Amino acid sequence: MGRLRACLGAAAAVGLAAAGTTALAAGSASGAPSALDNRWYAAAPYLMPEDNDPPDAAAIMDATGLKAFQLAFVLAPNGGGCTPTWGGTSSLSSDTAVQSVINTIRSKGGDVSVSIGGYGGTKLGQTCSDAASTAAAYQQVVTKYGLHAIDFDLEEPEYENTAAIKNEIGAAKILQQNNPGLYVSVTTPGTADGTGWFGKQMLLEAKSQGFTPNNFSIMPFDAGFNGAASQTDALTKFNGILQSTFGWNEATAYAHEGFSGMNGRSDAGEYFSQADFQTVLDFATSHHMDRYTFWSLNRDRQCSPADNGGRTSGSCSSVAQSAWEFARFSVKFAGATPPGNTPTPTPTPTPPNPGNSCKGAWSSSAVYVSGDEVSYNGHNWKAKWWTQNETPNGSDWGPWQDEGSC
Repeated sequence: MGRLRACLGAAAAVGLAAAGTTALAAGSASGAPSALDNRWYAAAPYLMPEDNDPPDAAAIMDATGLKAFQLAFVLAPNGGGCTPTWGGTSSLSSDTAVQSVINTIRSKGGDVSVSIGGYGGTKLGQTCSDAASTAAAYQQVVTKYGLHAIDFDLEEPEYENTAAIKNEIGAAKILQQNNPGLYVSVTTPGTADGTGWFGKQMLLEAKSQGFTPNNFSIMPFDAGFNGAASQTDALTKFNGILQSTFGWNEATAYAHEGFSGMNGRSDAGEYFSQADFQTVLDFATSHHMDRYTFWSLNRDRQCSPADNGGRTSGSCSSVAQSAWEFARFSVKFAGATPPGNTPTPTPTPTPPNPGNSCKGAWSSSAVYVSGDEVSYNGHNWKAKWWTQNETPNGSDWGPWQDEGSC
């Protein structure tokens, strides 16, 4: 979720429960609240509860209507071992600070998900011997906090370790099986092509293990992105990768796809404004994507005049904004209306021509020749000439001819 976390985000001490592989129901029986609707876990922005000048979660909830938070990050101990810690520094068993944050959120009708991994640090998939022991370590986190949702943020350096990724995917599958109803997201770096070689290898590992999470999310930043158009293009291409990997159609792929952005100035000096967030939100909702989140709430406030725009910070966005302005987009994705917002009327969709059924969905990996027909974004398209990985868009100079709605 960005190099910033490696240099600014050494998470503080929190503890772990000696819970073994007790199922989620045990956590619920010990006092955890009922789960929120999954749409809230899908919209939960990242929050470091003890680093990067943690904001007051209750104040964010009051100001925006946000109900869910993605707490980051659970890692292996810095000295090695297969026990979960916050940020590599302290086991969960002695934690009171993060538990207090969770209690505050839940007392106001909200809930949390916990994210494991992130950029930098040692991951449990690297230090545990196999998927079962990795899952047992994560089960302690699920049970201690009575979690209804968990996020596998698979990045450097674990991202390039085949054995570690096998452990993480295997652990995610075990958690999903042992904790019925657990919302599981898998987050991975994004590229202009959707995701890179290691991301594709991770998807193939998931396929080989028969594991399907609620979503696979990409992070389209820190890789030469320039605003929302480049991000939605990457999401479109990632959809094609999901289709070709799992044999899904376009709609099913979007239903298992997520977006994880970075508000304001990224680690690589890219800028993502409120307008960019709105554009990606519109894309995500119109394509019925499963997840829309961002890094991070710690950054969802304006920097001081001396810092604004001049650097990437872990505790402010480096763009002009009101406090918690980016969190309001998450609230909208969850289907709620932030305080002070006037709901935008939902437009009445134009019904398709009943006599024009949709052709097979366009695929970025397929080769098409003159006369081939596909469907994309509710329209049928006919290829004018040989083409591959050129999105149908109706351009007079492009390879596709728009045949109308379907």
